[in-house]
Amino acid sequence: MILCDIGNTTFHFLIDGKHKKYFLDEKIPKFKDDIFYISVNEKATKKLLKVNKKAKDLSSFIKFDTDYLGMGLDRKVACTFCENSIIVDAGSAITVDIIENSTHKGGFILLGVHSFFKSYEKISKKLKVEKTDFEKNINLDKIPLQTKDAILYALMKSIILPIKEVSFNKNIIFTGGDGEFLCQFFENSQYKKDLIFENMKRIIDANNCIA
Repeated sequence: MILCDIGNTTFHFLIDGKHKKYFLDEKIPKFKDDIFYISVNEKATKKLLKVNKKAKDLSSFIKFDTDYLGMGLDRKVACTFCENSIIVDAGSAITVDIIENSTHKGGFILLGVHSFFKSYEKISKKLKVEKTDFEKNINLDKIPLQTKDAILYALMKSIILPIKEVSFNKNIIFTGGDGEFLCQFFENSQYKKDLIFENMKRIIDANNCIA
């Protein structure tokens, strides 16, 4: 069984417990095993199905009640089975969802780290910061005295403060490519790399999707 999470920038596969990503403009191989997928990208979905015609869409099996309009399927899957937590998916964008007593209370979307950096670079080449700089130690207790630190400070504060404001001492679950790094700045937090894939498996098992 192969799981696939189709996003805005990549096809993310879980194959035999191993992760494999393809950018949207890359060629997708034909797989022999059964494929179960979720998608927020219609064009990319058609690309997957063109090569793997029997891939199965899990969207009809996902039951997630919310008053939030336009909530992406990946966010719904990440929040499924959650009772009292903040779910933070730090990918191309950073989505934050609040769950209380198994009820989705709402959420918000922050710029992803890469998009944040690109926004500064568009203003001026002098404001260019590399992703590797982001992964180094950042002092958030001292007002910066150089441009690179000033950008990193603003980035981290813009992410940390709104999440802390809604956390109310709840457990915070991070997932996504930058989730592990961000997790260290919060108490009562944990990083689950495979949160979406784990929940996809639970949905498949609960609905007997495998013949």
